Amino acid sequence: MAPRTFWKGYLKLSLVTCPVTLLPATTEGEKVRFHTLNADTGNRVVSQYRDSVTEKPVREQDEVKGYQRGEDDYVMLEDAEIDAVALDSTRTIDIDMFVPDHSIGWVWYDRPHFLLPGDEVGQEAFAVIRDAMQATGTVGISRVVMYRRERAVMLKPRGRGIVLWTLRYGDEVRDEGEYFDGLPGGKPEAKLLTLVRKLIDERTTSWDPGMVNDPVQDRLLDIIAAKKKGRKRASKPKAAKPEVQDNVIDIMAALKKSIQAEGRGR
Repeated sequence: MAPRTFWKGYLKLSLVTCPVTLLPATTEGEKVRFHTLNADTGNRVVSQYRDSVTEKPVREQDEVKGYQRGEDDYVMLEDAEIDAVALDSTRTIDIDMFVPDHSIGWVWYDRPHFLLPGDEVGQEAFAVIRDAMQATGTVGISRVVMYRRERAVMLKPRGRGIVLWTLRYGDEVRDEGEYFDGLPGGKPEAKLLTLVRKLIDERTTSWDPGMVNDPVQDRLLDIIAAKKKGRKRASKPKAAKPEVQDNVIDIMAALKKSIQAEGRGR
């Protein structure tokens, strides 16, 4: 089943505009999910908001957003007031600048989305913007309202489409210098580096999505399938005991041993 359209609007570059649709590039729809049940009755447990002072249940229509400005003091905003904040970026991705491709560090990347032309009429304009970025080795920077907030986004051409990444806010990314600058400098011994590079060459292969499978979910599905058939629950596998190593490690000897093991395994 094709994924449902997540967002509809327009892609704009100066006077060039075309309708576009946006869909999340990732999904958690296949993940194993559980409901909380009452063990005695087998019925689902429901959650309910209660007033923290009166302890009485609060109806959904009486819930409002609150911004705390002091202890037990809030500014209340209703959904209609939040939605009324008019921004041009609500339905238009206006590319106002370009930066060299790969110049934005991975730590700024937040969520990926697939950007597609919204209709046949806009396909040519979409293709021109996409191919021009590809030819110049650049990515577009814009802003768009997503997830109830205006976010900076990066548009990166990929194949016949464009991947739109939401970018993290400036106060969300920590300065790496605070962590890395205190590490000791200097280069490792050349012989050690040569051995590690050989080990890397031995283990280098092509990327495969199967490398990031979820074995825990696979085991959960096996347990669920067994329970459906009325079979006994699988016993918990014993964890392997960690190898005890000396505090002092001979890196050269360890690398040579690793390379020998790699050779035997092939």
